[in-house]
Amino acid sequence: MEAASQTEYSTKPSAHIKRRVGFALVAILLVALGIWFWRANSSAAKPKGAGAVQVVSAVVAQTDVSVSLTANGTVSALQTVEVRPQISATIKAVHIKEGQFVRKGDRLFSLDARTEDANLSKNAAQVAKDRVDLMNAERNFERQRELFRQEYISRAEFEAAQNQMDGLRGQLEVDSASLDASRVARSFGEITAPITGRTGAIAIYPGSLVQPGGTALGAALVSITQIDPINVSFTLPERELVDLQQAFAKGEVPVGAKLDLPGQPYLKGRLAFIDNAVDTASGTIRLKAEFPNPGHRLWPGMFVTVTLTPRTLDGAATVPVQAVQTGPEKKFIYVIGEDRKVASQPVNVRLIQDGIAVIEGVAPGARVVVEGAQNLRPGSLVVESEDRQSPSTNKGGAKPNNAVKQ
Repeated sequence: MEAASQTEYSTKPSAHIKRRVGFALVAILLVALGIWFWRANSSAAKPKGAGAVQVVSAVVAQTDVSVSLTANGTVSALQTVEVRPQISATIKAVHIKEGQFVRKGDRLFSLDARTEDANLSKNAAQVAKDRVDLMNAERNFERQRELFRQEYISRAEFEAAQNQMDGLRGQLEVDSASLDASRVARSFGEITAPITGRTGAIAIYPGSLVQPGGTALGAALVSITQIDPINVSFTLPERELVDLQQAFAKGEVPVGAKLDLPGQPYLKGRLAFIDNAVDTASGTIRLKAEFPNPGHRLWPGMFVTVTLTPRTLDGAATVPVQAVQTGPEKKFIYVIGEDRKVASQPVNVRLIQDGIAVIEGVAPGARVVVEGAQNLRPGSLVVESEDRQSPSTNKGGAKPNNAVKQ
């Protein structure tokens, strides 16, 4: 009886074991509830577009694009003249200073022209004598003609009077030419500016002997450089020649120049010259632009950046240059469809300028991917990027913005 009681007692679970089992069940329940709650919150926080690639997009714009060509240019004088004497003489006076601005006709130097003055007076006197002699010969010829008509003199006497008159007339012409030459030689005694411009270094002083062709040292008396207007010389690739010629033939081609110095304005000029041959060594064509230069901002020898626009692309399709991708065979753009999926569209890039690409192959109004294309494949789903701002509007009219929202 006792043994039976002990056996029955041993088969019943103790209170301690019951408590442990209860705690375990409660813990399992709590873990299950936690997992369920976490999944519910995760599901609620997950966006509808989960799995889409974040991108920034832009609409393909249609606009007129001025094609700009840029080159490095060198400023050069419109013309430079070396002033040299035409007669041998000594310098009597110097009327200018080095670096002075002179106008055409201003007096530069005076020469000792006493010899020319004497020759001028001598030739003038000779011409006066010739005129008197010719007048006497003409009167004598009239008398002789009347006597010959009345047969008082022979034909030989009449012809002698005529020959004397003709000879004196020819002598007057010769001496008149000598007088003109003397006047020209005397005018060389006053050296004037042949052009308007700025003078260079003066190579002579009063008392210096100068000779035709230069000074005693073979140098010019002074050089004058015209700097208003002024030229800028530059070169462009020969492939631009046709457009340049067409624009030049239609009228004035605007050209701009910018000095590589802070605070300098953008200067405006016009295309003035296209060379008559392409440089075969470099494959370039030489051009010159003419700029008004009243403030003398441009100086011969300066380097400037030249910009000109020979043509305009009318109604061109433009996108930010970042939208153009390079494939194994050709360039392409990711176009975003109405279902927010992208398609790879091959394009022909006609021009890249100022961050804008002019393209063919995508119609204006289409939305294309500008940023984030490296993560895309044809058929990828896209969504706007919420952690960055859209780029600002660019010059080409294509305005990047966030892709289509959910």
